[in-house]
Amino acid sequence: MKKGFFITFDGPEGSGKSTHSVRLKDDLTLDGYDVIYTREPGGTLLGQKIRDVLLKNEDIKPGKQAELLLFEADRAQHVEEIIKPALDKGKTVICDRFNTATFAYQGYGAGMDINMIRSIDDFVTNGIFPDITLILDIEVNMGLSRAGKRCSADKMEKRPYEFHERVRQGYLDIAKKFPKKVKVIQVKNDIDETYKFIKNEVYDFIGRNKRSG
Repeated sequence: MKKGFFITFDGPEGSGKSTHSVRLKDDLTLDGYDVIYTREPGGTLLGQKIRDVLLKNEDIKPGKQAELLLFEADRAQHVEEIIKPALDKGKTVICDRFNTATFAYQGYGAGMDINMIRSIDDFVTNGIFPDITLILDIEVNMGLSRAGKRCSADKMEKRPYEFHERVRQGYLDIAKKFPKKVKVIQVKNDIDETYKFIKNEVYDFIGRNKRSG
């Protein structure tokens, strides 16, 4: 039985998932876990090129189908090159976004067929699924305001308000459908208060699911 855990962070734009996932990585490392930290898109060299196409390069505008397949191509390489080898070695993997984002953004946000997305995603993940997914929930106005305070908004952040509302609702719907593995954390004004709930949720999960070699 594998000893490590696969923990993913997700949520609407500006929810703070990157900040909190790094903080959790640091705490788990201090507590003796062998942690690999990664992200999607962009966790591999190939993924970095795909990330630029999807989020940065304004001259390249993939259609919905192409966008979905680019995200899934990034994930296929990510699983094969980083995630599965780490889990096979008993490491704990923390990933900033994973397939929950694809269902929320391309499914609910862009209106693509969920069953079709699931079929493609099952093929590329090849049996690798998160043990626990933390969705950081934040009101769209607040999240986009936070995201806009960074140096420059990426192409996803620039999409219409209605798109982001659908994405947020998608995350909440997914959490209702999979309550044992998908946990919603309400983002608080106090970053430390938000992180306290995240850490408690993860450490409680680990305590209930400890694995031996």
